[in-house]
Amino acid sequence: MSLMVKIRTGPAALRRVTGRGEDFVLPSICALRTRSIATNAAIQEPNVDFPAGVSSVPVPQKDNVMDRKEAIKNAKPFSDFLTDTFNRQHDYLRISITERCNLRCLYCMPEEGIPLSPPANMLTTPEIFYLSSLFVSQGVTKIRLTGGEPTVRRDIIPLMQQIGSLRPKGLQQLALTTNGISLHRKLDAMVEAGLTGVNLSLDTLDPFQFQIMTRRKGFDAVMKSIDRILEMNKLGANVKLKVNCVVMRGLNAREILPFVEMGREKEIEVRFIEYMPFGGNKWSEGKMIGFQEMLDIIQTKYPGFRRVPGHKNDTSKTYEVPGFVGKVGFITSMTNDFCGTCNRLRITSDGNLKVCLHGNAEVSLRDVLRQGNNGEPIDQEAFERIKQIEMDRHQGRVSDKTVLGWGQRERELLHVVGAAVKRKEEKHADLNDLAKMNNRPMILIGG
Repeated sequence: MSLMVKIRTGPAALRRVTGRGEDFVLPSICALRTRSIATNAAIQEPNVDFPAGVSSVPVPQKDNVMDRKEAIKNAKPFSDFLTDTFNRQHDYLRISITERCNLRCLYCMPEEGIPLSPPANMLTTPEIFYLSSLFVSQGVTKIRLTGGEPTVRRDIIPLMQQIGSLRPKGLQQLALTTNGISLHRKLDAMVEAGLTGVNLSLDTLDPFQFQIMTRRKGFDAVMKSIDRILEMNKLGANVKLKVNCVVMRGLNAREILPFVEMGREKEIEVRFIEYMPFGGNKWSEGKMIGFQEMLDIIQTKYPGFRRVPGHKNDTSKTYEVPGFVGKVGFITSMTNDFCGTCNRLRITSDGNLKVCLHGNAEVSLRDVLRQGNNGEPIDQEAFERIKQIEMDRHQGRVSDKTVLGWGQRERELLHVVGAAVKRKEEKHADLNDLAKMNNRPMILIGG
């Protein structure tokens, strides 16, 4: 008796299923995927032609309800190290991977630029990967790479590939915040490395105004990056695109409606951000346009503009114009904070942990990480030595076992992280106090 299994082929063979749905993958994976489909089809969902007189035999199916109950029963409690005194669980980590940027945006840094930190002070790729692994082991499910401008880092693709390898360990999302200048040249490789989302900063749709606000050219390159993401999404890349616009009175307030109308036929979420005070950006309350004023401007033209449900940890309030494909969000840090549901932590490019974007308290993870390496940056060679120790522990040759096998150094890092998280305030300072507070320029924090 021969069994003929019918296997679907076509575009679906170019995808694999992960925690976020259908993911765009490298063609080299397709053969493995096809074999997997064949195996699963034969075992779970057979479509078999039997000879006359031979009845089919039901294939046993797993009890999905029991599986879910078992998963809940065995689920680990969320890490105490990443839970603050207000019971906020921090499962979202933003890592700045460079201080450098190819723009000079008005709200981000002083016109003269900033003094760059010595290279030895910056986190190396192995250090970023290790810290990513450590936080994922404690329950972080989303990592966002920021800057500066992260795409100017030369080894960003290998770095993303390494972080993307943490998916089996619990990482669900790998995102990027970028100005889009050079994104279109690297986007394909990033998607293959596991990129799931892009927040693209764009404060004007006028090429001339773009030069004024960024002090550089590059508008066409940014639009090319947006178009490339949308094009790849039609092919199944499934990269969530958000366009971030910092609204400033007298500069780009008149463009609120044109930005909303970007979403008429394009699957884009445009997010309007209230102008926030940071070191060197000459913030003033008069330049800031609040959420309610922006809402009034939009509803005057689109009376049906309405709020839509979002996730409890969203930084933005999400709205839609009925009939539009895209969405509109508002990040209201100045007039209506969202501190009560904050689940974000930040690591600066020089290795400091910030538990609040608007707080000036920082603690160095880099210095703890480099203990045992004479305070020197951990390059790939040093990292391989540490990995060997980890393997030895895994095989029982070293008894000082920890989650990642880094022993005392790992415990000390978690202690520093946990103590910082426990010191996190219930909410950041109010608008007037923020304006007077000493804080890094935004470019040194990470967007």
